[in-house]
Amino acid sequence: MQLPSTLLENAVAQFSKLPGIGKKTALRLVLHLLKQEVNEVQYFGETIAKMRRDIKFCNRCHNISDGDICSICSNSQRKQEMICVVENIRDVIAIETTQQFNGVYHVLGGIISPLDGIGPDQLNIESLVHRIEKEQTEELIFALNPNIQGDTTIYYIQKKIPHLHCKVTTIARGIAFGGELEYADEMTLARSLQNRLPVQQYVK
Repeated sequence: MQLPSTLLENAVAQFSKLPGIGKKTALRLVLHLLKQEVNEVQYFGETIAKMRRDIKFCNRCHNISDGDICSICSNSQRKQEMICVVENIRDVIAIETTQQFNGVYHVLGGIISPLDGIGPDQLNIESLVHRIEKEQTEELIFALNPNIQGDTTIYYIQKKIPHLHCKVTTIARGIAFGGELEYADEMTLARSLQNRLPVQQYVK
């Protein structure tokens, strides 16, 4: 794509690095910014830079946070004894959108996938086990993607906590096997949470 300005070309190249943004879409975004006031574009850039520089991860659940503890963990109205285990932050956002869950979360930061070189030590599993041991956890809900890697992760964690007497469940299979949680529609995701099942019913 031949552009009349090196500055424009550099901006397009940066936008096109974003997932799902091709060169044409990137150009459209950059041209839109050119129509804005300089101070508005400056504020836009500063906001993105500040987000990347200052954002933290919750010391308790590993969710994104403005402070050491996220707004969900610090909310006294939520059921602190009910932990929903998810793969990533996008899944927290997806479940929160349903407004059907009033517990807290634990973000693993991925799932066990030997083919991709991801093992248990690279995930936030030990902190989850320690958290269950330390806190009065009554129910552990697995809301991982319904595929082999998700099932393997559930099985591994379940084997790590046999001595801990808390209820272990998983979201119902209203989500297609092999699908991804963040792309499920809100109704399906809400129904899956409401109809969660004991893990041993499907983990073999």
